[in-house]
Amino acid sequence: MTTVLTEAPADVAPAAADQRRWRRAPGWLAVVPLLVVVGIAFGIPALAMLNGAFTVKDQASGATSYTAANLTGSLQGAYLTALIGSVKLSAVSAGIATVLGLPLAQAVVTSRRRALREAVLTASGVLANFGGVPLAFAFVATLGNSGVLTRHLGLTDKGWNLYSFWGLVIVYLYFLIPLMVLTITPALEGLRSQWREAAQNNGATAVQYWRHVALPVLAPSLLGGLVLLFGSAFAAYATAAAMVGSAVPLVTLQIADAISGNVLVGQENVALALSLDMVLVAGLVMAVYLPLQRRSARWLA
Repeated sequence: MTTVLTEAPADVAPAAADQRRWRRAPGWLAVVPLLVVVGIAFGIPALAMLNGAFTVKDQASGATSYTAANLTGSLQGAYLTALIGSVKLSAVSAGIATVLGLPLAQAVVTSRRRALREAVLTASGVLANFGGVPLAFAFVATLGNSGVLTRHLGLTDKGWNLYSFWGLVIVYLYFLIPLMVLTITPALEGLRSQWREAAQNNGATAVQYWRHVALPVLAPSLLGGLVLLFGSAFAAYATAAAMVGSAVPLVTLQIADAISGNVLVGQENVALALSLDMVLVAGLVMAVYLPLQRRSARWLA
């Protein structure tokens, strides 16, 4: 019996490779519009901010030169105080919201009433995005110097002042706690009932279960939520601007003053340097958040 071998045409392999290449091409082509939008919406402003942060204009000749004077000035005096104030306010608000949001989310997850759970999660989604000037006016009308609760409870005589650091913390908690509930609820749902049953079978109490099992597993998610809340509070502007003005030093308010022209001659680009400082802080926050998110996903998968 004779076997006849026929040689395939030379162009078969390239044709098959072209077909595979075209099958993969639509996936990359679908991403191109997103990359273009990101490049225009974020890339160009970022480059302009970076260029302006290191640019100084000579008032006499009008010539521009590159220097680190703007960045150095943004880390001194009132600007440094505002940056530290924003970091302090964000850290305190995020820490309190994390502590209060965890038990609230746990109560929602363990609730047997589906309607209550859906109502709380829906309200959390709404309140987490309720901020800015309306939120400031709502608190001024409620807890301001002439607010309804302030007069009814006599808070002014007890030393209460909404237009202060702690007053601003309370206002920030209004949208940070719901945000924490939304952030930590998927992680709480990922806790397996077998872990609790195994702990109970070994004689562990509820406190021991949370201390040695649940909290270590939830630690990456909790830290990730804390970082996310910090970033949200750090970037907030309209609420603080409408409520406290310059009473509480914040970097976002300093940027607004610099943009509006309330700066010394020759320091017009200090606002861009302050914005670069915020970008660097936000970059550090994301550098911490992303690894924690990946680690949490491995544990709760």
